[in-house]
Amino acid sequence: MSIRLTPYLVLNGNAREAVSFYEKALGAQVAMLQTFGETPEHPDFKLPEEAKDLITHAMIQIGEATIMFSDTFPGQPVQVGNNVTICLQTNDLDKAKQFYEALKDGGTIILPFTETFFSPGYAQLTDRFGVTFHIFTEGTSMN
Repeated sequence: MSIRLTPYLVLNGNAREAVSFYEKALGAQVAMLQTFGETPEHPDFKLPEEAKDLITHAMIQIGEATIMFSDTFPGQPVQVGNNVTICLQTNDLDKAKQFYEALKDGGTIILPFTETFFSPGYAQLTDRFGVTFHIFTEGTSMN
């Protein structure tokens, strides 16, 4: 049996922008991207015009990891919080620094990229979409 936990981010109309951002910042591959307008129409429910270009489901691959996305349906609230974070792990210190530099663009740094007692390169930041990342470099630290 195989079990996988996949972060699913629900955004407020900017899921397409987030997918594009992570594609560039993390070297992600877009595995699927579908809008509400591309889904079969329900005969009893007319899709609002403003919903047609919003993302109903998207999936990106970053190495062996997957992140899924959707926009919230118009009129449904999105609550950005700190209860879901993503730990981005690598054993390559230079790659970890590269991820940090890319993700901090337009975001807020919680803990700058630094060597810690548990990692040769670690950082925490919240990106411009309100998603908090822990960037963790595997390996032995010098501290």
